Amino acid sequence: MYTGLQHLHSYLSYLVLLGLVISFIVGLAGMFGSKPFSDKDRKLSLLGLIPTHLQWVIGVILYFVSPLGADSISGAAMKDSVTRLYILEHPLTMIIAVILITIGYARAKRSIGENRGFKNIAIFYGLGLLLILIRIPWNAWPGN
Repeated sequence: MYTGLQHLHSYLSYLVLLGLVISFIVGLAGMFGSKPFSDKDRKLSLLGLIPTHLQWVIGVILYFVSPLGADSISGAAMKDSVTRLYILEHPLTMIIAVILITIGYARAKRSIGENRGFKNIAIFYGLGLLLILIRIPWNAWPGN
């Protein structure tokens, strides 16, 4: 079960990044294009939201079944940068990124018919994407 979840979490990250990049670009284009945020644009922003939430749920499950997760929390683990990344830095940063992306979607959803919906998507999804890119454990990235 652990190995399957680990592979799913690793490969789903490609879909998360793709969805967030598409949503972010659409948000930027709409923000600078001065057009109103439509229901179609709201649905397009779900390309970033849904995979991110699915990835987060899988990550939470993985955190509690992985030997690198909750079981390895200790004072000594905080001195090792790789262990600290897996038990503290990666999960905490991803939670903040998911919260930002969710806030951006919720704010944009209430802005149908106004241009600020694009601004919300561009800012919040952009910040979430940046946090995700900063704290991905690149040494464990699929294909490395």
